[in-house]
Amino acid sequence: MTRNTLVPTPGPLRAVIIDYNGVIGYQPEPDDWTRLAALAGWGDQTAAFEAAFWQAREPYDAGETTAQMFWHGLLRGGKTAPAGSAALDALRRTDVAMWVRTDPVVLDVLHAVHRTGVPMILLSNAPHDLGSALDDTPWCSQLMWKTIYSARIGTNKPARRAYQATLAAAGWPPPEQTLFIDNLRENCDAAEQLGITTFHYQDDALALADHLRRRIPRLAVDDQRRRIGRPLVANTAYMA
Repeated sequence: MTRNTLVPTPGPLRAVIIDYNGVIGYQPEPDDWTRLAALAGWGDQTAAFEAAFWQAREPYDAGETTAQMFWHGLLRGGKTAPAGSAALDALRRTDVAMWVRTDPVVLDVLHAVHRTGVPMILLSNAPHDLGSALDDTPWCSQLMWKTIYSARIGTNKPARRAYQATLAAAGWPPPEQTLFIDNLRENCDAAEQLGITTFHYQDDALALADHLRRRIPRLAVDDQRRRIGRPLVANTAYMA
């Protein structure tokens, strides 16, 4: 059951902290995994590759391993990708390209928040390559006051330090006047341990807009943009 925290009289919302993947960004498509698995030498063993990918991902997201180290452990079929090689560059670019497609309806909601003047901070478990790619997107540079990526702070959500670093970047707003939005319940639970109010996002931009209206009364969101089978909007500069 969804549980979102909403303090009865929290005062004005001072900051919104928002996750990227699963909220703003779409999850990769099956074809994305197939393409990346083939580049890494796994042939048609896409499911096995995806499992190995996630098993190795946490330290890469946290900045504990380099891109070359991450991919060295995943290559099969005699593939190699030395530092500085075209092969490593292709793997890195294809990896990034899987994660940069964004939900236009969620971005509409965030544009409405931006117009109210409430600062938004992006908090994402992301390696250096993806963090740099997101920072270069027009939506991120326009909407986000600050961006916090796990690789840059050396820890992943749901570690307490990730939320503390984000509150510090936001100027230490009162936790009860800060809203954290994430698609994973465990990440919301960790934020609540610090007194931060949360919204557990479940692929429903209209529910997100409704929740934000309750926290930001001056928020004006265009409800006419109700999309079914929403298009993928890609930052093609990072397509392999």
